[in-house]
Amino acid sequence: MRKPALLLAVAFAHIVSTPAAAQNSERARWEAQAQRITIIRDDWGIAHVYGRTDADAVFGMIYAQAEDDFNRVETNYLTSLGRLAEAEGEARIFNDLRARMYADPDSLRAKFAASPEWLRALMVAWADGLNYFLLKNPQVKPRVITRFEPWMPLSFSEGSIGGDIERINIPRLREFYGGPGATMPGEEERNEDLEPRGSNGIAIAPSITTNGLALLLINPHTSFYFRSELQMVSDEGLNAYGAVTWGQFFIYQGFNANAGWMHTSSSVDNIDEFAVSVTKKGDGYVYMHGAQERPVLTQRITVPFKGANGALDRRTFTVYRTHHGPVVRAQDGKWIAVALMDIPVQALMQSYGRTKSRNMQDFVNLLDTHSNSSNNTLFADNSGNIAYFHANYVPRRDPRFDWTRPVDGNDPATDYKGVHSMAESPNVINPSNGWTYNTNNSPWSAAGPNSPRKDAFPPYMDVGSENARGLHAIRVLQNRKDFSLDALVAAAYDSYLTAFEPAIPPLIASYDATPATSPLKARVAEQADVLRRWDLRWGVSSVATTLAIAWYDQLSRMSPPMSQRGGQSIADWMSRNASDEQRLTALAVASDTLTARYGTWRTAWGDINRFQRLTADIQARFDDNAPSTPVMFTSAQYGSLASFGARMYQNTKKLYGSSGNSFVAVVEFGKDSVRARAVTAGGESGDPASPHFNDQATRYATGNLRPVYYYRSQLAGHTRREYRPGQ
Repeated sequence: MRKPALLLAVAFAHIVSTPAAAQNSERARWEAQAQRITIIRDDWGIAHVYGRTDADAVFGMIYAQAEDDFNRVETNYLTSLGRLAEAEGEARIFNDLRARMYADPDSLRAKFAASPEWLRALMVAWADGLNYFLLKNPQVKPRVITRFEPWMPLSFSEGSIGGDIERINIPRLREFYGGPGATMPGEEERNEDLEPRGSNGIAIAPSITTNGLALLLINPHTSFYFRSELQMVSDEGLNAYGAVTWGQFFIYQGFNANAGWMHTSSSVDNIDEFAVSVTKKGDGYVYMHGAQERPVLTQRITVPFKGANGALDRRTFTVYRTHHGPVVRAQDGKWIAVALMDIPVQALMQSYGRTKSRNMQDFVNLLDTHSNSSNNTLFADNSGNIAYFHANYVPRRDPRFDWTRPVDGNDPATDYKGVHSMAESPNVINPSNGWTYNTNNSPWSAAGPNSPRKDAFPPYMDVGSENARGLHAIRVLQNRKDFSLDALVAAAYDSYLTAFEPAIPPLIASYDATPATSPLKARVAEQADVLRRWDLRWGVSSVATTLAIAWYDQLSRMSPPMSQRGGQSIADWMSRNASDEQRLTALAVASDTLTARYGTWRTAWGDINRFQRLTADIQARFDDNAPSTPVMFTSAQYGSLASFGARMYQNTKKLYGSSGNSFVAVVEFGKDSVRARAVTAGGESGDPASPHFNDQATRYATGNLRPVYYYRSQLAGHTRREYRPGQ
């Protein structure tokens, strides 16, 4: 058990100053390294970082990230290190407690010390780059972290938007460790039908492309401005381009000259809850594991937080653990412990290692570390290989148990039995149909007729289902042999909305079946005619898109919860169970709402579906009276592959997007060269005064991807600035 005094020392280590001699030596080292690095900013402000070593490239790329948006870099580490409450106050205490159950500074320091030498060098370069940035930019005021330490990246090694730890419910955690209370800001539980989070990935084999080269679609769906776009190059064989989660030092989704990778959030079941009966014994607790009595381990965790007067206060918790993991809540008189992947060194090694993969075998070797828990991966390379790789951390479990619910943690039969090998996973490698994809759906349709068979794998291997985007992806991929970069872009922005395919015909049938004397029928006659003639495609001038989405959303609000729909999606429930009156009433109410809001229900989609970026705030603000850009595509929940999660805000009538397509790239892998096009939501910089704050807005909204300058020679004529860190 750690001592509270040591924990407090860790919590406040950032305020301890370095002796002057050491500071001077450190500064000289940073400045010497900066001289080995060149940063070139292109037409769009995107950083292309060149260094002699990989460590130089890491130093330069994190320096460039800090230039673009230090606030997002720091905030990600406040979250992963469990230090949000130091910046945002008492409401974040349990966010931080949850993080500190895993990101223990003492443990991470020990893991850093035991890491391979090459990885330690990168982590040191990461910390040096950020500290040098703060030294050279005194006008930037960190909220909390005034000094970055090399072990810190181990708290944020994997990078998924749906990080595993977020599966631990904060209100239930607070009830167990802090007593009952209302949900605090930022702790709300996600509703089942809120905007989908995830991504699209598509890999195309040479057999169905016009020039015999493999293609890859990289299309993460995240909150906007969640990642930076950049390139990092070294004389040690590194040359990777793509999207980097703010504060990480590896290309998360991207490509090099030989291969590309696109992660999609997986529906694998690899986080489990264990219900444990505990008994008080002496000053602690015990539990039975079969016939063996085991102690419940304890850990003291102190969480500093900003008090009402702005000064730091702190709260100390005694956290309980079984051999399964930390106890996070109680249910039916039992304690619930959570097991999830916690191998940050291996995860960071895989995340960085993939950026230097030369071929599929290199990539597969990295997957054999079994350290990517929450992502599926689409892969393509310049040898013509394509693949779908399932999440590569899947514990081997007894299939007799229902792992979607808490299992009996007192029963040794529920203990994990190792990890499934790659050969035991539902992967797809070079399918004969020539394509594979994932849209956060299950892998059972990943390659059409060549997909893995669900019955060949244990139920916990994937607990997802098909989704509207999956049906759409199959529609644009199957029976084609004419793919090119342009054709793949067109597929990624195909305007068909598959969710309405099962929903609109029953609506029209309900209208036709309603007696002509019905006032309700007369009330929606024009609207029904518009939807009858609709081709189920979005467009900025489409009135039908506006009407259909308003109707769908209204009927969704009238539908029963998932538990009462027998697992049916909203669209399926609409088509099978909604009554004629429900469908038409929803259409009438939706029409009246549109008329009240916009003056007429005949409102074009682009008039109300808008992209707007006004401030650098992480929580965006919107204003109907300020400039904005019409967006043609819709939310992913309607089946649009290009995703734009938009809604009204308290002070707006128009819909403004804050998530969905955030970075989009299409890549073509030639034998001797790679070619790509890309777009980033808004722009590269987080500074509203920068010309690159919103310079990609129109391209983003229209799907007009720009050329990527991958080779240094391509930057000729497209260079805005060339400099060294610190200049």
